[in-house]
Order: sequence, then structure tokens, then C-alpha cells
Amino acid sequence: MDFLLLLPVNTRFLVSLRVVDLGAFINALFGLCVMIFAAARLNLHPTAGQFAGFSALCLVGVLIHYSLMFILATICFWTVRAQGIVWGYYNLFNIARMPDEAFKGAFKAVFTFGLPVLLVSNVPVRVLANKIMDPTIWLSLIGIGLVGP
Repeated sequence: MDFLLLLPVNTRFLVSLRVVDLGAFINALFGLCVMIFAAARLNLHPTAGQFAGFSALCLVGVLIHYSLMFILATICFWTVRAQGIVWGYYNLFNIARMPDEAFKGAFKAVFTFGLPVLLVSNVPVRVLANKIMDPTIWLSLIGIGLVGP
């Protein structure tokens, strides 16, 4: 990390793009194919507004993911062994894979507002599947996601 700080390039840029996993783009493409197949089997016909809301919420999800990873990267700068922090991150996002109906009370509030990881996996799909119809709710969730971390 000391070497990165000495380079005449923005340190945040170097830390963020130090390792780029090109296989993740292929995984995302397969995920998109699965979504299209599932939508066809469920006879979903999303509107252009739903696609726009889905895209905006997916972008917010990527920003939340990036923010949490960057926070952990900066914490790792001051720690000697960072494996526990990385495992904590993976466990946090394993929680986010669960449907938000699995959480009640304080846990749902924390994972929606404190650490908005439920926005990453649950809300964009609900918009696309026409479960959240009111665009004002979409905008408020986008705002929560942008301000959250």
C-alpha cells in the first residue's frame, strides 16, 4: 500500500481497480440470461419505466457494493491480518441473498437503512416483477441507497 501512495495517480483509483476479475462479467451475462429466461417462463412483460427503475436500482446496488468494499479496503490498511474482515464481508452479502421477508423488526431496518444490502438483491427484482408499482417508492429507495453507506 505504501508503494501505491507514492505513485502520481489517484490512490482511490488504484485501490479500486487494482484487481479486475473479467470472469465476473461472464457471470453477470449468465445471470442476465437466467433473468430473461425466468421472465419469459413467468410471462412477465415489464414496461420501459420498470426497466429504467431496475437499471437505476442495479446501479445503486453496484455503488453500495463498491462503497462497502472500499470501506473494508481502507480498514485493511490499518490491520495486519485482513482475512476476518473479508470473511465478514462475504457473510454480509450472503445475508443479502435471502429474501427480505426473512427479516423482521430491527434486523430488517438495519439491513435496509443502516447497511442497505437488501437493496442490492431484493428491490431491483421486485421492480422488474411488478411487485413495487409506485415510482415514488423507487426514487426513495434509490435515495436511501445513494445516501446509505
